[in-house]
Amino acid sequence: MDDIVVIDAPSNLGLRPPAPGVVPGCYKLAGALRDRGIVRRIGATDGGVVVPPRYDLGDWRPGDGVFNAAAVAEYTPRLADRIEQHIRAGRFPLVLGGDCSIQLGASLALRRVGHYGLVAVDASADFRHLGNSPADSIGASGGEEVAIATGRGQDDLADLEGRKPYLRDEDIRFIGIRDGDEDLAEFAELRIPALTVGELRRLGPADAAKAVATSLGTEVVDGFWLHLDADVLDPAVMPAVDSADPDGLRPDELAPVLTALLASPHCVGMNVTIYDPDRDPDGAAGDVLTDTVVHAFGTSGRFGAAATG
Repeated sequence: MDDIVVIDAPSNLGLRPPAPGVVPGCYKLAGALRDRGIVRRIGATDGGVVVPPRYDLGDWRPGDGVFNAAAVAEYTPRLADRIEQHIRAGRFPLVLGGDCSIQLGASLALRRVGHYGLVAVDASADFRHLGNSPADSIGASGGEEVAIATGRGQDDLADLEGRKPYLRDEDIRFIGIRDGDEDLAEFAELRIPALTVGELRRLGPADAAKAVATSLGTEVVDGFWLHLDADVLDPAVMPAVDSADPDGLRPDELAPVLTALLASPHCVGMNVTIYDPDRDPDGAAGDVLTDTVVHAFGTSGRFGAAATG
């Protein structure tokens, strides 16, 4: 059975302020899931916290590139160091964010180790770059991290340690993209597979996710990282995100997707992002997210009897 280690990455550096003078509250995600007993419930060990730099936009203005870029560039290798040591030791890191820019830490770590892919279970593709967007819309690395990881971004983030790109287009899969998402046409041109919510329901969540995992489980790719953005869930059960899009997955649809992906021996780690406890006053959305993740670990068959929920 694989050993799980939980690492906190409480960075909010990649999101825009929800209001003037207010920092995004997703940095509280890790603490909120820990309060719900996630470490104990999945039978994990504690991998500690990688503390991010201070959130400070300074005098950034639209058109200046990615805000907090120097802080993200400083944080990403430190988070990669922590993830890398566990990957090399054969442990399964579960990284609790944070916003989606923490995915850069995982991508850089795996680029150091070998040739890995990414399965992003996300409502949106986080693929904004200068090739598909005006310069004044670029800024939030939490909405651009997959583009940055594929080399479509400013080099102080996309070429850390001279390792550009961290991910190749052909090694990326998206699951849970909203039907009609504006990025789908670009993905068709790039031949990046993207399963929308409608397609997932038509194919069956478990079968579709298993096929995705199988497609990356080849001798060419050493394995894949699983990225979970809480906004893949429908706002009816997950309103506590920075951008809640309608017509998302239900928990009973997300759970078998995660179970099938975690069951693959090629899945080497996972992160959870974007849930904002400040937007969840009664805690119901946090309960749904934690229970869904715990259930997936417990039913995957890889992580022992302790991961039962």
